[in-house]
Amino acid sequence: MILGCIADDFTGATDLGGLLVRAGARVALYFGVPADVKEVDADVAIIALKCRTEPVDSAIQQATEAGAWLLKQGAEQLYWKYCSTFDSTPQGNIGPVAEALMELTGHKQALYCPAFPENGRSVFKGHLFVLDELLSESPMRHHPLTPMTESSLVKVLEPQVSGSVGLWQRAAIKAGQQWPDTAHIIADAVEFDDLGSIVDQAWGEVLLTGGSALAMPIPGRVQLNTTTPVVPEGIGTQSVVLAGSCSAQTRRQLQSYQHAPRYKINPLELATSGIEPIWDWWQQQAPTSACVIYASDNPASVIAVQNQLGTERAGALIEKALGDLAVRMLSAGVARFVVAGGETSGAVCKALNVSHVQVGQEISPGVPWTFAQTEHGPIALALKSGNFGGDNFFSDAFRGLNG
Repeated sequence: MILGCIADDFTGATDLGGLLVRAGARVALYFGVPADVKEVDADVAIIALKCRTEPVDSAIQQATEAGAWLLKQGAEQLYWKYCSTFDSTPQGNIGPVAEALMELTGHKQALYCPAFPENGRSVFKGHLFVLDELLSESPMRHHPLTPMTESSLVKVLEPQVSGSVGLWQRAAIKAGQQWPDTAHIIADAVEFDDLGSIVDQAWGEVLLTGGSALAMPIPGRVQLNTTTPVVPEGIGTQSVVLAGSCSAQTRRQLQSYQHAPRYKINPLELATSGIEPIWDWWQQQAPTSACVIYASDNPASVIAVQNQLGTERAGALIEKALGDLAVRMLSAGVARFVVAGGETSGAVCKALNVSHVQVGQEISPGVPWTFAQTEHGPIALALKSGNFGGDNFFSDAFRGLNG
């Protein structure tokens, strides 16, 4: 195994897996640390955790257990994967987990680069841009769990770590100049070639951490070239879209997918009535293809609900509801699930008892179809980060799988 990866949420793990498959690697993806896998038959193993907003101690424990398992399986290097918008709380968990993995691997330095140029994420002079906006001015400043109001990654990371933080600027990277002699290094990247230069220079010397795109040059560097994955046979056609993300992009995607029957979850009603009204509605629609059930809403409405229910309770209610609905739908014949949102994807996979998947081809950059076996037969899962995919993503997803 060339690379062992630890991702802080489920959509980030599939994002990483899709890019590595595109780059020529055979990828095994596990949800949580496997208990019953004795040998990984893949070039890359990814362990998806659900630790982005967990307490710091819990995130460190989970990531350390995952890293130890990957090293035991023979991983030559570890990779710590987080969101391309550097989603974190003031306490972490990006920096604290990186320091724990440095201790585990013996690395004295960690390099951080969340840039994903293909999806409009770039780092220049240490500032993270989302398309043409600074992170602090993008819709991420309204994220309900991890509002990002600072675009300087040095300033974001410094309070999270005990070691020094330095900046490796793009001009120095392109000139082949050594990275700073600090424990933690923020690296600029504006184009994909910048990521390749970082990997060429830093591979094996530091703990690599970043978004999914930084890992994409690795298969080429170690000369991997695997054939294109195929869609498993026997997957049913009944489909559903489950959206918990409140990102601006997911809301645009829902707006573009108007032809399908849809049900908007009201968290206040959910708190009193549970999922039965939603389930009754869905049963009346079935077998209509690709019904949409969503909790996505604008920032003002989300804040209003959080003020009444509490932030954690509001999120937990929605996650549990969509997970419970997915279980019932699987039993009723749904075999193709498009899930929008990292927390939602984690909840759905855990509810469906999906412990590992085969990573297939991408629907759009950073979002592949994945395939799993269940007691009801094979299923397809597209686990989408809220910010990823074009406006017509939902239509593209089902069209691509049918094709």
